[in-house]
Amino acid sequence: MNFPAELKYTKDHEWIKVEGNTAIVGITEFAQRELGDIVYVDISSVGKEVAREATFGTVEAVKTVSDLFMPLTGTVTDVNPALDSQPELVNTDPYGEGWMVKISIKDTSEVDGLLSAEAYQTLVGA
Repeated sequence: MNFPAELKYTKDHEWIKVEGNTAIVGITEFAQRELGDIVYVDISSVGKEVAREATFGTVEAVKTVSDLFMPLTGTVTDVNPALDSQPELVNTDPYGEGWMVKISIKDTSEVDGLLSAEAYQTLVGA
């Protein structure tokens, strides 16, 4: 399983790539494997400020629906348009083309509360 060291992680299995005051968010390879084949991604929070650990959307797999939790407080500035027609990108490339949202971070000090790749690997027992 892949755990890119340059990313930060949450206990709820989201990853975040922080670049200054903006960030890209998705779900981890572990999460997509647990969910199975992704068939729909529903994110309706564009333009809204979402608090850290609050729900910003859902991901639907063949047998389940799972909430998506925001790693940091921020305003959703963009949703990956490719996921409308190709939700399976979350399965095939969770850290690349399968990203979910871009956010404008409200408080960069919250980054310190996220997990490193090593800590996330320990959490999931990998």
